Order: sequence, then structure tokens, then C-alpha cells
Amino acid sequence: MSNYFVNGVKDEANIREFDTLDAPVRELILAAVEARKHAYCPYSNFAVGAAIRTSDGSIYTGCNIENGAYTAGICAERTAAAKAISEGKRDFVACAVVAQQEGSFTTPCGVCRQFLAEFGVKKDFPLYAAKPLSPPFRVLCTSIMELLPKTFLLEK
Repeated sequence: MSNYFVNGVKDEANIREFDTLDAPVRELILAAVEARKHAYCPYSNFAVGAAIRTSDGSIYTGCNIENGAYTAGICAERTAAAKAISEGKRDFVACAVVAQQEGSFTTPCGVCRQFLAEFGVKKDFPLYAAKPLSPPFRVLCTSIMELLPKTFLLEK
């Protein structure tokens, strides 16, 4: 069994085999795998795909989009979220992120964690991080609040 790290910490307890996950989770991860194929990342060559499921069951996908003016780029997670939000969907129930990193899983950056936390139906929702390999593969199963436990949320 390989060692997998999340933010530099070994985390075998939250790793699951893809084939053992529920069908809706597998569907979400595979949507992120497909979205990753559209990444525009000529500067970093680090392609990321994301998929977000909303409370009505819809799936919105996104990929990272880089720009020569680096701060003008956008992460895959925020691309997917912006697509959902722009179509009136603001109740996120799950998110999948797919990227290739040897020995580690790619989880949302701090900005994306905060951005996603704003739209959780119950202030938290599952997040699945995987690599873009063909199934079967391993998946990190965590949540937005586990990744960002002291999030900044205004009372609505």
C-alpha cells in the first residue's frame, strides 16, 4: 500500500478505493476527470478538474484556467462553482477535485476552500480528491470543514 499525504501529513484513514464508493460519488469524480481534460495551463502544466453537485442533483464542472497575468487565472473549483452560481444553484452538497501529484492528493487551495464553504447546504459537504487515472484508483474522502475548520462565514 502506498503512502498518501495531504498537506504533508500521512492520511491513510480517509483513503478509499474508487470501486467502494457510492455510484453518485463515482459519477462526480469521473465528471471531474473529464473536466480536467479541458484545463488551460500552459504556464504550470498542472491540470486540475473539479465537479460540484448541487442539492437538486445537478453537476457543474470546471477546470483551471491560467493567464499570463497570473492573478487573472482561476482554479477548477471556483470555475465549477461560478458556473453553478451563475445558473442560480447555490446549495452545494459535494465536490470532487482531480489532479496528478505523485505521493499526495490535490485539495482545494485556501481561496477555493473559503469560496466553497460559502455555499455548503449545511455549512459542510464532502470533498473527494483523486488522481486522473483510470479506475480503480484511490480517493481521499474529506470535507470542506475538515480542510478549513475555522472558516470565515457571515451569518445569513
